[in-house]
Amino acid sequence: MVIERRISSHAGFTVVEMIVSTAIMMTVTAAVFTLLDPAQGIFMAQPETSDMQQRLRVGVDALTHDLVMAGAGAHAGGQSGSLAGFFAPILPSRHGHSAAMDDEPDVFKADAITLLYVPSAAAQTTTSTAMTDPSSPLTVNAGAECPPAAPVCGFVAGMSAVVYDATGAFDTFEVTDVGNGSMQIEHAQQTVLSKAYPAGATIAQVVQHVYYLDTSTNQLMHYDGFQSTMPVLDNVVGLNFQYYGDPWPAELTRPGVDQSTTYGPMPPAPDVLIAPWPAGENCIVRMVDGLQVSRLAALGNPGGGLVRLAPRQLTDGNATADSAWCPDAGNPNRFDADLLRIRKVRVTIRLQTPDASLRGSLTDGPDALFINAGTSRGGYRWVPDHEIRFDVSPRNLNLGR
Repeated sequence: MVIERRISSHAGFTVVEMIVSTAIMMTVTAAVFTLLDPAQGIFMAQPETSDMQQRLRVGVDALTHDLVMAGAGAHAGGQSGSLAGFFAPILPSRHGHSAAMDDEPDVFKADAITLLYVPSAAAQTTTSTAMTDPSSPLTVNAGAECPPAAPVCGFVAGMSAVVYDATGAFDTFEVTDVGNGSMQIEHAQQTVLSKAYPAGATIAQVVQHVYYLDTSTNQLMHYDGFQSTMPVLDNVVGLNFQYYGDPWPAELTRPGVDQSTTYGPMPPAPDVLIAPWPAGENCIVRMVDGLQVSRLAALGNPGGGLVRLAPRQLTDGNATADSAWCPDAGNPNRFDADLLRIRKVRVTIRLQTPDASLRGSLTDGPDALFINAGTSRGGYRWVPDHEIRFDVSPRNLNLGR
């Protein structure tokens, strides 16, 4: 006997089987997406990290180049050599033609710096007549330092220039016109000179760099001291300058022979008076029992390393007996004598990613990953702030070390 069994063509999965299979599929899909999400986060974060590192290199290169050159002075004439032998070429604030960019002498800004130097093969010479008014035509000497083939010693309209002498005074200008052995200049900081310069003052082409942090736009800015301002880096959330100086005060190198000093402007002879100082004195030297001794204080072992200069030391002027304003307290272009000590600058730059979705909320504490919080919730999508710290020793300020 044959028994037939027919299987219906309408057989299928039960509800229980469907639920189980759906659960398995969702579990596998979730696992796949769990693996893909970190990969997607890393894919977004890595290009931004590389871009931030490249932008840091740009900032480091720009600041290093100009800091290394700071203090380079005239290469010929009686007032040749580092500018630190005459005035402070590094200032811990902003200085320039614009009133908004010209800070007071007693101002210290940790996120701003002004650098001055005379470029190599620069136009330079000495004045042939007294300079009492910045609006008067300035006549110059055609000495050995003056290129004979160049009109007015190589100065051209639009060039930035600095005038200085042995007293510690200096003024910056823009050359507006040249011709017939004279030039017309426009003062870059105030409507009057910081002093009346006698004939023989040095005038040279100058490069001025002002770097500062614009906190309203989070940009590292560059200002040329006259009219041009432009951003160097975007998304800068930290900029700091620290200064390290010679622990030993400026002093006469050959007492009784000449008035040369280890750094800073040379004082007059003991019986010579340069107002407003008493005879034989200036901002770095004073008379004690008939001898010329340093006005500045010793900050450490003279045979030791550099010492960090506190903001107060660089802006207190005549607040103590061991400090002074150069060239004197009444000069509108004065600077603290301790600025002449600077031998090294430590720079710290911190950048953030502009994409808030790549920033987290860890903004508290000294080791915070972010200055400004973002919206990212996972570490795979984090691009922490990048910070770099580096030291620069300007070669023209370390000639004696």
